[in-house]
Amino acid sequence: MAACLSDLPRPPAPAPLDAPLGPFATMRALWHNPIETWTKAHFALPVVAGQSVLGSVVVVSEPAAIRRVLVDNAANYRKDGLQKRVLGPSLRGGLLEAEAEDWRVQRRTLAPLFAPKIIGSFAPAFKAAAEKMVARLERMPEGQAVDIQHEMALVTLDVLGRTIFSGGLGRAEKEVASAISRLLATTGRMDPFDVLNFPEWVPRLSKFGGRAARGYFDSMIDTLIAKRRRLLDLDRACAPRDVLTLLLAAQDPETGAGLSDIQVRANIMSFIAAGHETTANALTWSIYLLSLSPEWRAALAEEARDVLPGPAESYVQRLVKAKAVIEEAMRLYPPAAGMSRQADGPDDLAGRRIRRGNLVIISQWILHRHLLLWENPDRFDPRRFLPGARERIDRFAYLPFGAGPRVCIGASFSLQEAAIILAHLIRSFSFKLQNHHKVMPVQRITLRPAGGMPMILRRRRPD
Repeated sequence: MAACLSDLPRPPAPAPLDAPLGPFATMRALWHNPIETWTKAHFALPVVAGQSVLGSVVVVSEPAAIRRVLVDNAANYRKDGLQKRVLGPSLRGGLLEAEAEDWRVQRRTLAPLFAPKIIGSFAPAFKAAAEKMVARLERMPEGQAVDIQHEMALVTLDVLGRTIFSGGLGRAEKEVASAISRLLATTGRMDPFDVLNFPEWVPRLSKFGGRAARGYFDSMIDTLIAKRRRLLDLDRACAPRDVLTLLLAAQDPETGAGLSDIQVRANIMSFIAAGHETTANALTWSIYLLSLSPEWRAALAEEARDVLPGPAESYVQRLVKAKAVIEEAMRLYPPAAGMSRQADGPDDLAGRRIRRGNLVIISQWILHRHLLLWENPDRFDPRRFLPGARERIDRFAYLPFGAGPRVCIGASFSLQEAAIILAHLIRSFSFKLQNHHKVMPVQRITLRPAGGMPMILRRRRPD
């Protein structure tokens, strides 16, 4: 699939700054959209250090240095307080935010459910959810504007109800999707009090709008737990062998202790909110990027027509171009736009001296568009991720799911789910952005399109 540079789409992104913002402008940008704070130097240099409202900050984009932070000397770099304050109490106590031995116990407990064999067995469920979504969209009038972000939220929640929580979520998918959107729009914002390290008991005005959503999820999760516990008490052998059962029945092989109620609730919340949201966003950005590229739309439609009539178990190996598009979408619009760690002791990263207390930031938003690591980094070019090219990408230059021991436990699940859903969509429809809608990514824990993604849906005609 040859293409010259002028043929490669350049999707929208905030323009890098010529110089760092001042303190008040930085606070405003962190509140509005944190990816608007980065300068041209961040995208051109391996390490950028300086003082900011966050303190002494070192932004690292050199793959070997990133490996040192996340793997080789990970014990020296703990999750910082700012991340925990931004995420708030909703996810605290679960695998996402756990540290040290608590994290190791939870990781051991959950890892078996995400083994490759188990993930492969979910393909029929991914297919069923995709077919239900296509049928729903086919009932809509031809040419109607559809918010693809909302539709992808619905289908990924359907997948959760068929796999991770196989007894269903117990609530309407539209209701849950709306609550997740409200929660992330508030919880995911970087409040000035978070940046200034105010105590957690000081109210955050920006978070008030998420209280109802948090209450909604507390109620829903408590109901899920109570219902499953009753089933386990009545007949453990008949209970579904899914994440929910595993969480409730889990025991540390060394101590025999089970997970606390706080740990169970936080992990369920992580799978519902973070797990579903990242896949939904990856699909949303993939569809938008395909709307910019007739060449790749045609290639994926052809691949889908060849692959989807076959058995669902063969999809993962055969949807090569669909996976390349999704990986390129996650490069340009990474599900999580950044991670940070605080140095517990001195170190050296890419020739830069790190002092105790330094905040070390690894920004996927910068890393995936860095001039030293990617050719034409701002262009949409899925060829980077086709076999033969994919293997040449440094493991620590591309981090849509993180890396090292704390790599996202659901990465394989998410990529396979997204490829199957995308293939079904592109086989059945073409999409065009609604006129006058301006696309721009905004960081709210995950990287979402501001104002949704309204697109005109057209049915594909049979060949």
